[in-house]
Amino acid sequence: MLTELATALASGDVRVIDLTTPLSADTPTLRLPEPFVNLIDFSLERVAAFEPTAPAWQHNNIHTGEHIGTHVDAPCHWITGRDGADVSRLPAARLVGPACVMDFAERAAADPDWLLDVADVEGWIAEHGSVPEGAWLLLRTGWDRYGGDRERFLGLDEKGSHTPGITAACARWLAEQVPISGFGVETVGIDAGNAAALEPPFPAHNFLLGADKYGLTSLRNLAQLPPQGAVIVVSPLPIVGGTGSPARVFALVEG
Repeated sequence: MLTELATALASGDVRVIDLTTPLSADTPTLRLPEPFVNLIDFSLERVAAFEPTAPAWQHNNIHTGEHIGTHVDAPCHWITGRDGADVSRLPAARLVGPACVMDFAERAAADPDWLLDVADVEGWIAEHGSVPEGAWLLLRTGWDRYGGDRERFLGLDEKGSHTPGITAACARWLAEQVPISGFGVETVGIDAGNAAALEPPFPAHNFLLGADKYGLTSLRNLAQLPPQGAVIVVSPLPIVGGTGSPARVFALVEG
């Protein structure tokens, strides 16, 4: 089977789709209001480049928060999962699995505060089939088109942040009833921009991470994936003690 996969990759019968937002100082990142503290943005520090102290090489230091750009949320990121796995202890087998892509871009375009509910997922299942064990449920809202505009991507105005997300009821249902490994979104976080006003606040973090199900954010190119049939590969840095990590994320799609 693996030889056949390698052959299919080489021939283009299986394509690799990059779902990752490029990571730079311009990558949009979460902005929490006071009195909450924010992570640092990503930055690259030149150490040496083809000079007498590095005549044949160049290398840099990187400075970044854990939850920057396309990144994984580990269970210990949230109080409900505080005794759970850090990012270095996420089982590798759960970082590879079926991708179930729910496309609700039209609803999010009509209402930036739109929230995925249980009935939406049940309707998707009725049309496309059940969610396989160990799948990653990926929510397409079309938000990746704003990735080059920090303010638009974060949906900021005088009333706060307006980005689509998930209801508390749906987050609880996914955590308790649906056999997923993780939940992925195109937005800056797995919760909606207005999720602080929900009960409980930030329900995707609260229920999913508390149930040992992982978060995945700032995805791109979900429009290139079918509703069912692709395989996702999530590759965070194995940071010991890390509550999350920037990640490179791929999908394998039959060509």
